[in-house]
Amino acid sequence: MDQTVSKDKSDLLRRMNPADFALLAPHLHNRFLDLKVLLETAGEPIRSVCFLESGIASVVARNRPGLDTEVGIIGREGMSGSALVMGADWAPNDCYIQMTSEAVCMDAAPFNDALQRSQTLRPFLLRYVHYLHIQTRSTALSNARAKLEDRLARWLLMCDDRTTGEQILITHEFLAIMLGVRRPGVTIGLQMLEGRGLIRSRRGEITIRDRDGLVSVADGFYGQAEADYGRLFE
Repeated sequence: MDQTVSKDKSDLLRRMNPADFALLAPHLHNRFLDLKVLLETAGEPIRSVCFLESGIASVVARNRPGLDTEVGIIGREGMSGSALVMGADWAPNDCYIQMTSEAVCMDAAPFNDALQRSQTLRPFLLRYVHYLHIQTRSTALSNARAKLEDRLARWLLMCDDRTTGEQILITHEFLAIMLGVRRPGVTIGLQMLEGRGLIRSRRGEITIRDRDGLVSVADGFYGQAEADYGRLFE
């Protein structure tokens, strides 16, 4: 194990049973994950597991090139490779870095071995998998029923939960994929939020000015999944 590896920055590792962390620790190593680094590719074997310490990874469903949308967000509260926890060895979706991240990672083989050796590790991580399902449910409901500015407010709040400071570094191209809309729609949505004094939008950068205002605009589509994460890991 890299001697500088710590569990303090990852919510999952920090909450983990010390005995279970000890099973993983010899195989963990630090990684810096740059923008667009692929952690998983749909339909292909999962080769590693990463516990994020900062930044954001997007779980993206794709029908064909150019027809894709985000179905989940992973930050310091979570991990990539969660399908391994459920006994699958391949990824159902793409997962790539949306905001540069630090993480502690390990290969899939020793991770699977730890799942077999421990009676508590898999049940603990299944709580996180359950949370991902709740988050995906909220995303589906938001995509089907919420207005664009509501969805954008929810997404910005989710990013704010997982980053430090008030600035979110993101391009309109990424936002369009995340929200499943065209880039002009992203521009209109940002202009609406900025006109209400909730954000400041610059090229490749969004600054949150009024978080409570964004919560109001999200109109109930933000908050339930976040509360459920707290319930699962309290």
